[in-house]
Amino acid sequence: MSWLKMRTRAHLLSWVIFLLAAGSLSLMLYALVWEAGNIINLPNKRIGFYNFCLWNQTAGEVQCLQVQDLRELGVGQVELVMARLCVYTAQVLCLFSPYFILQTQCTNDRKAWEVVLVVLGLSVTLLAGGLSLFLFQTWVWIHLSELSAGFLALAGAQALLVLQLFAAATHLLRLQGAQVKGNPAPEKHAPPFQV
Repeated sequence: MSWLKMRTRAHLLSWVIFLLAAGSLSLMLYALVWEAGNIINLPNKRIGFYNFCLWNQTAGEVQCLQVQDLRELGVGQVELVMARLCVYTAQVLCLFSPYFILQTQCTNDRKAWEVVLVVLGLSVTLLAGGLSLFLFQTWVWIHLSELSAGFLALAGAQALLVLQLFAAATHLLRLQGAQVKGNPAPEKHAPPFQV
């Protein structure tokens, strides 16, 4: 009976990890594709990973700044490119994360769970690093009350990725604990998923 409980908990934890992966992926797609990476999206100001548009008093309209204008304002171009690269790389890793989780759930292999853990760790680090770098470069023009739903979606995706990382680490520790206690490896209990 205890083996059945352990197996049920392992499957439940795997599905929780998969649902967290689907949630973080959908939040990142919303923020970076649907909202076009805009952190602030107001009629008089639009600041994002690809937009830096401020209200121009003399022209009476929103004016998008070019690279040379951003340099004059003290915004580093290299830092913005690195922020984009980090955030969008995290999105690409999140696209593959559900596939890795389903594959490891079917095989229940410890090494496969280690790969999932590495991918999740990279995603968490890249998203946090890219968002922090972007906010550090543009903090002068950003007020907390102006942050858009795109920013909230990225923050939510970061929280879900951290939860997913802890859940995957817990599952990996359970697999290693089962092997240390002398129980047969969980990989030997379930045959691999075959199509």
